[in-house]
Amino acid sequence: MGAVNCRQGQHAQGPTCHKGGNIRGPLIRGWRCLWSGIGTTRSGLEELWVLQRHQCLHQESLKPSPSPEEKPLPEWPVPQFNLFLPEFPFRPHRGQQQLKILGLVAKGSFGTVLKVLDCGQKTLFAVKVVPKIKVLQKDILRQCKEEVSIQRQISHPFVHSLGDSWQGKQHLFIMCSYCSTDLYSLWSAVGCFAEASIRLFAAELVLVLCYLHDLGIIHRDVKMENILLDERGHLKLTDFGLSRHLPRGTRAYTICGTLQYMAPEVLSGGPYNHAADWWSLGVLLFSLATGKFPVAAERDHVAMLARVTRCDTVIPDSLNQGLSLLLHELLSQNPFHRLRYLHHFQLHPFFRGVAFDPELLQKQPVNFAMETQATQLSPLEPMLFKDFDCDFESCLGYPSPA
Repeated sequence: MGAVNCRQGQHAQGPTCHKGGNIRGPLIRGWRCLWSGIGTTRSGLEELWVLQRHQCLHQESLKPSPSPEEKPLPEWPVPQFNLFLPEFPFRPHRGQQQLKILGLVAKGSFGTVLKVLDCGQKTLFAVKVVPKIKVLQKDILRQCKEEVSIQRQISHPFVHSLGDSWQGKQHLFIMCSYCSTDLYSLWSAVGCFAEASIRLFAAELVLVLCYLHDLGIIHRDVKMENILLDERGHLKLTDFGLSRHLPRGTRAYTICGTLQYMAPEVLSGGPYNHAADWWSLGVLLFSLATGKFPVAAERDHVAMLARVTRCDTVIPDSLNQGLSLLLHELLSQNPFHRLRYLHHFQLHPFFRGVAFDPELLQKQPVNFAMETQATQLSPLEPMLFKDFDCDFESCLGYPSPA
């Protein structure tokens, strides 16, 4: 899922998403978005909210005025009633089995990702768990709905496919196939990649980005941490929390992504389009080839924009001429000068002899990726789930069909 604070550098855990450089509005915007998004009438949730608000005002009028030493509450209280999102069914399809938690994959500010075993299929999955209360507090209702909508729409060999999604009383669940490691972990372990490996990974990413853009989808957070490796060492693009439908010819203005991968036009607040994803790909390939990022991370998007625009990216002379040309064309400050269409890459000198066909690419061995030890998952600790409303095993397990 998306987040609302800027990521700083490649180690950050949450994406950034704000508009025009300003933090999103107070919690009440989340309620308004909720009502407009799911069609609730005033006779339902709004009446409950108004009633609770009037009760609170009446109670406040009976209380003495606070002393100057008293501090306001850090957050608005949230009414305790269930949030229902039509995009997340309450029950999965019949016949699905109980899930068993095997370990913790990641824990961020918006949710937790777990490694689970489907006891019926004997298959591993990753399940993202998002508390509904945070969906409202962080005003990310639209992002949650968009993420699931996009993942249900796409089907590609190099995309991390959506397995299922459902909701409990207080949590949303998004389940995908499980991959043991990601490109960033591999890069951290081996450093610079061989040119042949860069060419293969680049071709796979070109195919998937062209596929998404043809569907009118912009990813907006292409980075190594969001590229998983399957059991054969091939790529799976994941995390569509910041993605959105953006038909060709239209523009976006939201500043979002990961600072070191964000294109200049995104850092400046737009307008921008799908070309921003190609800049991110250029940053990624530069890092794979050189072992470092083209521009060091800054504390915020303003400082990052200043650094990106005032210094040209220096391509090492040691790189192959075709790869050097590719990086120059992807990391162009002017988005109109960047490579963007499949035929641009098919005719490019760096990809000479490459068949841009998913089946053929998947037949090429990635031995070094398979041989690299995957990062060990941290053990599951019950204390990490103390904020859940019930025993987590039963919370995660599918409800039995009625």
